[in-house]
Amino acid sequence: MSADLVYLVAGLCLILSVLLPAVLRGAPVTTPMLLIGTGMLIGLTPLPEDLPLGHDDNRALIEHATELTVIVALMGVGLAIDRPLDLRRLSSWRTWSPAWRLLGVAMPLSIASVALLGWALGAAPAVALLLGAVLAPTDPVLASDVQVGGPTVSDDEEDVESETEDDEVRFALTSEAGLNDGLAFPFVYAAILLATEGAVSDWGARWVAWELLGKTAIGVAAGMLVGHLLARVAFRADNPALRVAERGEPLLAVAALFTAYGVGEVAQGYGFLAVFACAMTFRAAERRHSYHRDMHQVVERLERLLTLFVLLALGIALTRGLLEDLDWRSVAVAVAVVGLIRPAAAWVALAVRAPTEGPGTLTRRERVATAFFGVRGVGSLYYLAYAGADVADFRSGWLWSTVGLTIVVSVVVHGATAGPVMSRLECRRAQWAQQQEDEDEQRDQRRGRTAV
Repeated sequence: MSADLVYLVAGLCLILSVLLPAVLRGAPVTTPMLLIGTGMLIGLTPLPEDLPLGHDDNRALIEHATELTVIVALMGVGLAIDRPLDLRRLSSWRTWSPAWRLLGVAMPLSIASVALLGWALGAAPAVALLLGAVLAPTDPVLASDVQVGGPTVSDDEEDVESETEDDEVRFALTSEAGLNDGLAFPFVYAAILLATEGAVSDWGARWVAWELLGKTAIGVAAGMLVGHLLARVAFRADNPALRVAERGEPLLAVAALFTAYGVGEVAQGYGFLAVFACAMTFRAAERRHSYHRDMHQVVERLERLLTLFVLLALGIALTRGLLEDLDWRSVAVAVAVVGLIRPAAAWVALAVRAPTEGPGTLTRRERVATAFFGVRGVGSLYYLAYAGADVADFRSGWLWSTVGLTIVVSVVVHGATAGPVMSRLECRRAQWAQQQEDEDEQRDQRRGRTAV
């Protein structure tokens, strides 16, 4: 494929990515669906014959491309969340109840269920565990249709507070996607250790102390430190020239995500968590400042560009051999993950002893929607490529075919249903709010008559 044709195809697809989101809003067809479909059609032509798309030969390229896409998405997610998290206040932790439930209950249940299913279907224990870890996280890249739209900035604190409590479904899925990509890493490492060091008794304690707890704490601390320092410079530096927030220079967001990720990884922590923690910390410094919106817009555009090329390459790969090892077991895993395991695990997590009032409270319909929309995507490809660098068995064609099919099923099923479901929930929420307003007005009128 000549360089000229590469530029032509990339340009046309980029035009589509710019135009289609607004055109397709509310339709049962999404931009990721069209990009993957376009890539599949390109893969059926002779154009990309000389493109090296094999997952085994291009593992490092796949790993770094998906890694970059995920960290950019995590920065955007962290900046977009309006609801504050004050680590010193228990009441603030409670408002994040859906996120903790999805992370602490739904994610381990999903990993265990997928691993057991893979093992029952004949996969080796380490391969089955990796499959569970890879397919567990809700993807921050492809879940944009069910996530919060962006940072709400206002001079009126009450306006911001009302926005933070407006959509519990979007908040739950956004906060989950921001955190679980980093928290899937310990289980990926567990699969690697199981494949390379054998019995759990030989490495289990070390895994809990370091991979599960130590690296998580380091990643969060590194991100908070970078976010705090950058926010102090951007908003409150003694030298006015350094206060980039005042002149609205949004590229600091890109600098922040690379710095946080680098510091987190150099410190031996989880870089994904560092990026999300950096964004949350930076946002908390001046929560209502319009600069957050400027930063988010730059990150969002960069994410869209990266997602374009990743999905296009995935689509081409699907018709150029990625699915050649597909079998009935792959279909069973893909259908079970999207249609049964994730929804059931998340429902259990959200329903048991759930809050009944205040932020973090979901109605029954909202719990169903939150449980269902566990989008699988780019992060799964990253983890699979990462694990394949250490263990030869993790480079198997069956694993790649299974994960690729699961992503396609998720993109199609969740993409087709996200618009109608979220619109219906928003309509019901508006009706309920209007009903509450009418009831409050009637109550005030009755009190007025009583006073007279």
